[in-house]
Amino acid sequence: MKYVILIYSNPEPWGHPTAIYTKEGRDVPQEQHDEMDREFEALMNELTASGEFVTAEALADPASATLYGWSAEGHLATDGPYAESKEHLAGFFLIDCDSRERAEEIAAKFAQPGGVIELRPAMWPGGDDQ
Repeated sequence: MKYVILIYSNPEPWGHPTAIYTKEGRDVPQEQHDEMDREFEALMNELTASGEFVTAEALADPASATLYGWSAEGHLATDGPYAESKEHLAGFFLIDCDSRERAEEIAAKFAQPGGVIELRPAMWPGGDDQ
């Protein structure tokens, strides 16, 4: 089953990896960032070798977003992001796992200083919305 790992963050300034641009990330010693980078690289090698990694993308600064809304008068485009958002979607990973438990194990490893991780099953035609 495919799962999306959504990475939310609020770096200042916007940049990737977002963990080094958040207040919490700036408080982490460089040696710890280096260790986190090694652990992440090992995780990516594991997911690639197992065939669980499908794709991933980092997203540009939310200030570059355009929001599209619908109304009876027509579609409306406005500059993004939503002003009330504290964290913004920074990127995503799509994984393909045998179980929800395995997806949860992987998603937990994406936790980072100043970020929030969301795990959600991906939909497919005729699939269950659970």
